[in-house]
Amino acid sequence: MATVITMPRLSDTMTEGTVATWLKKVGDKISEGDILAEIETDKATMEFESFNSGTLLHIGIQEGDSAPVDSLLAIIGKEGEDISDLLNGKSAPAEAKSEEKTEAPKAEEKTTEEKPATETKEAPATLPKGVIVVTMPRLSDTMTDGTVATWLKKVGDKVSEGDILAEIETDKATMEFESFNAGTLLFIGVEEGQTAPVDSVLAIIGPEGTDVTGVAENYKKGGASASAASKEEKTETAEEKSEEKTVEVANNDGKRIFASPLAKKIAEEKGINLSQVKGSGENGRIVKSDVENFKPQAAAPATAETSAKAETAQAAPVKPFVPAGEAFAEEIKNSQMRKTIARRLSESKFTAPHYYLTIEVTMDDAMQSRNVINSLPDTKVSFNDLVIKASAMALKKHPKVNSQWKEDVTIINHHVNIGVAVAVEDGLVVPVLKFTDQMSLTQIGASVKDLAGRAKSKKLQPAEMDGSTFTVSNLGMFGIVEFTSIINQPNSAILSVGAIVEKPVVKNGQIVVGNTMTLTLACDHRTVDGATGAQFLQTLKQYLENPVTMLA
Repeated sequence: MATVITMPRLSDTMTEGTVATWLKKVGDKISEGDILAEIETDKATMEFESFNSGTLLHIGIQEGDSAPVDSLLAIIGKEGEDISDLLNGKSAPAEAKSEEKTEAPKAEEKTTEEKPATETKEAPATLPKGVIVVTMPRLSDTMTDGTVATWLKKVGDKVSEGDILAEIETDKATMEFESFNAGTLLFIGVEEGQTAPVDSVLAIIGPEGTDVTGVAENYKKGGASASAASKEEKTETAEEKSEEKTVEVANNDGKRIFASPLAKKIAEEKGINLSQVKGSGENGRIVKSDVENFKPQAAAPATAETSAKAETAQAAPVKPFVPAGEAFAEEIKNSQMRKTIARRLSESKFTAPHYYLTIEVTMDDAMQSRNVINSLPDTKVSFNDLVIKASAMALKKHPKVNSQWKEDVTIINHHVNIGVAVAVEDGLVVPVLKFTDQMSLTQIGASVKDLAGRAKSKKLQPAEMDGSTFTVSNLGMFGIVEFTSIINQPNSAILSVGAIVEKPVVKNGQIVVGNTMTLTLACDHRTVDGATGAQFLQTLKQYLENPVTMLA
């Protein structure tokens, strides 16, 4: 059955969205996780991914058009499926999704336009100056409540616009939720592991030291978070119940250890010996926080018994080593960026038939040319900038490498947009230098520096990471001599750049000291034949070994 996709509310104050770009068209096959469109909210432009698979049957909001939250955005279903009934009722998309939402009857009680949380809740008449109430966002079209998986900020922390506040589990995925405001995190309304309805008070941000007690209490008494509060009064969570109970565990000496069931469970999962954990509860009882904050000690203090064993061991023959340590592992929740990177690289590796070509380049003249260029005032060019410039010029001579594979056609790009792989905390992003072949070395250097800096601070816009026709990945600065990369689709090739190495080389029949660099080109065999890739590398080598030709 076809699924109706509505305009999501991607920020806590969003009432309508504008479709900046459709990345899919009617008739395209859609897989779960594909990016459908880029949507402009009241605060940022964000990618909106599909949580459904099928064929895109209908687009309800065209590029450049704006529509309120919950408006019909698209319909996904089986190819050729009749969606006339859904289109006739597109003014009330919530009804079309009644089979998906368990709380559909409540949709009739909503007004035709959702207002920001600060307008709909029974908030104080006036908020303290600079104070912002952040509510649980609706991060998917069918989301009715969310669970805070992880808080990345704690009360008292400074928050900048664009900082990730928390990871929130929706009904379909775990997504990062960023702050659209700056200030100090004054209050957290939904703790880790807790679930609350959309529009519940999630956090309060404002000037440091501001008293928001009245604000928080008022929001708890009224508005969407009231249902969550009433649930807390009526029932206890499983964790609270397990913390109140106490189980007895015997240690190796037969002594009893008192711990909550939850603490015992977490200790088992983490491989922690409860006899080494100091309890902070009543009568030394071990609770959840004791286990979570436990740090293994290097070694236990010697006792009379261990001393006696040591003396015996000295007199006895040496025995084989028997491991006595405790296994310790750490789970780190995968960010949305890490999940996306994993999915896209897996798709590339298993759909594009990769092969690799490696060539060694003499870099002596390039090093001399770089020194001359950098001796000029206000000029700074890196070896990576030289490689990017040489790649752009080589691509103009070998456009088949600058191509994209489609099922029915191969697209040969005659414009050159080079993506530059940049390592960030959560993985890898690829900002794009548009029309790289038309840029000078100094322009390339300045652009790469700017894009890389904003990539690491998560300030890049989606448009700045879109449209690459070729990619360069450089690990030479880390001392890596040679490596291979996975193609950044829809590109047909990616260049892996190693470190410049000083070593003996043969010149004019004589062994001399030279500087060489290894380049490896990963190619998609569907579009780039071996001879084509080899010819591209030969041209690239000529440019780098004779850098004056790049300046002509």
